[in-house]
Amino acid sequence: MEMNEATEGGRTVLVLQGRLDTATAPAIEERLLGLIGQGGVIADLSAVRYVSSAGLRVLLKAAKQAKQAGHPFALVGLQEAVREVFEISGFDRIIPAFDSRAAALAG
Repeated sequence: MEMNEATEGGRTVLVLQGRLDTATAPAIEERLLGLIGQGGVIADLSAVRYVSSAGLRVLLKAAKQAKQAGHPFALVGLQEAVREVFEISGFDRIIPAFDSRAAALAG
């Protein structure tokens, strides 16, 4: 899993590439929660092709931590297979997901 950061519209964008699974979840959780402690975060999953239950837990934990801290948190660029996992699990009703970074910043 590759992780890169950028700043856009005053928020940190964490760009993930690869698989968000049991092997990669701990490192992503550490980085994501650290960023949320500093302010609003957009997780760009455009290059993520697979999300396991461990990956879902990381994203849910991030969303809960962001809400408690009063920081915005959103996902962008869910690929079809990943979007389906979010819809089946009901996470699409818990974590805001947008088609683009611009939409996430406006939403």
